[in-house]
Amino acid sequence: MAQVPQTFFDALAVRTWCGLALRALGRAREEIDAINVYPVADGDTGTNLYLTLESAATAVEAVFAGYATGSAEPSPADAVRAMAHGALIGARGNSGTILAQLLRGMAQVLAADGEAARIDGTSLRLALRRAADSARHAVAHPVEGTVLSVASAAADAAEGAEGDCGTVARAAYEGARAALAATPGQLAALERAGVVDAGGRGLVAVLGALVEAFTGEPVPESPPRRTSEPPDSPSAAHPHRGGGPDAGAAAPGPEAATAPGPEAATAPVPAACPDAAEHGGPAFEVIYLLEADDAAVDRLRERLDALGDSLVVVGGDGLWNVHVHVDDAGAAVEAGVEAGRPYRIRITHFGLGDAHTGGERPPLERAQRAVVAVVPGEGLAGLYTEAGATAVLARPGEPPASGELVQAVRRAHAREVVLLPNDAELRHTAAAAAEQARAEGVRVALIPTRSAVQGIAALAVHEPERRFDEDVVQMTAAAGATRYAEVTVAEHESWTTAGICQAGDVLGLIDGDVAVIGPDVTATAETVLDRMLQAGGELVTLVVGDEAPETVADHLQARVRESYLAVDTVVYRGGRQGALLLIGVE
Repeated sequence: MAQVPQTFFDALAVRTWCGLALRALGRAREEIDAINVYPVADGDTGTNLYLTLESAATAVEAVFAGYATGSAEPSPADAVRAMAHGALIGARGNSGTILAQLLRGMAQVLAADGEAARIDGTSLRLALRRAADSARHAVAHPVEGTVLSVASAAADAAEGAEGDCGTVARAAYEGARAALAATPGQLAALERAGVVDAGGRGLVAVLGALVEAFTGEPVPESPPRRTSEPPDSPSAAHPHRGGGPDAGAAAPGPEAATAPGPEAATAPVPAACPDAAEHGGPAFEVIYLLEADDAAVDRLRERLDALGDSLVVVGGDGLWNVHVHVDDAGAAVEAGVEAGRPYRIRITHFGLGDAHTGGERPPLERAQRAVVAVVPGEGLAGLYTEAGATAVLARPGEPPASGELVQAVRRAHAREVVLLPNDAELRHTAAAAAEQARAEGVRVALIPTRSAVQGIAALAVHEPERRFDEDVVQMTAAAGATRYAEVTVAEHESWTTAGICQAGDVLGLIDGDVAVIGPDVTATAETVLDRMLQAGGELVTLVVGDEAPETVADHLQARVRESYLAVDTVVYRGGRQGALLLIGVE
């Protein structure tokens, strides 16, 4: 359905832009992944951009949901700040981290008008310039022929445009398309592979969505294209007949980027990068969020720049997203610890066949079956991983998006996948991820686990050798037979099923409902456990969070030994899991 044109940039335009950009990146994701050759040919630029934008869009939707019960609407400042923050905390990979800084740069200008109801074309021009400049500043060693060049060209084109937001956005889009087509001539790795820059291609899609948000008119699709002829053409088979570098072949112009052709249906496969094979490169990608002050981050930049390459540090106001390629992943994390508090740490080994080694990536045989589970803390993530599951870490207040779950299913690389959301609030997100994975040919069974302790019970009876249906039935039965509870602290006064609680009260929730309100963690946990065991049980699982009293597990174990002689107890350390204590009885 066509979008309603909007002359000004208001909160609804931000929301519309995020939705359109997410759909555009979804359509182009596989194609962009396929042309990803720089800085590492790991084939994930499209996926990383999609996941970053999905996090931004989710944050904007949360702002609108907060206004749903009243007549007021969020201001543009509310929406753009949410968009930038969502992208920052959800940024993935080199490309996603730069996109997050582009959005943050725009937000710094667009939110400067405070509670203004709408923003005009002049502010949008300034926002695009700030975005390009701040992204370039965030990269330790900017390289031309990348998304940075495309962003700068978009800002340059916007500065020459006069008119409303739609006019400015279209000028930026056209400038970005022209710059994208020129990237192979700026970067040797792209020219050798015969492709345009993958990150720049993603930015063109995002800017195209911005045009559509303002004008209501979709822009032409710009599929990734080779800068030379298709592989099966005569000149490609015989490079000296023309079409090769010696023949003076040029990168296609903007009109070539949108013209339909047989290669538009199938993304090109980039060639290997000789320089990478000759010179090698870091083996790990390290990404983490960091709470630190500006001075500490300046020192961190210097430290990480000496450790590796592809360093990008984005953010501000005490919260940063750090991305770097290194050989010593531990040293990169330790540098973050020295600077402040790193969390949501992701370490990826590029492995055999990336651009650093220059070898071809060997086809990996799919496993027959895998389990993908969402877990609330590092301790449980380790437990699930040791049990053979692919764990998706969910921080308190930061639930994973569907794209993150789909990526985990892909990472599991199995023909059959059992998906454990371990949270009632993630039911629809997990269902959407399962549908996407099924569309990609993976057989997925979603078991609606509502707590990590139910997931532990399901994982305990998982047997990959069984038939898939039988395994799913057994895991579902084990999860369903496990009652679950959690002990947490109330953040504010509220009505509950157990009465009124005040901020600071200890709450005991059984099967999702508040059952106990008390002043003490240990006493409340004991009351919850007693109520659960009144209905019987053979095994108690306790998952203790970092902020729980050190003695609570020992106390509850003693309570079980003394009062419930036929019941066993197992204790796990959950780390920063949100709840002080998770309890399972089966």
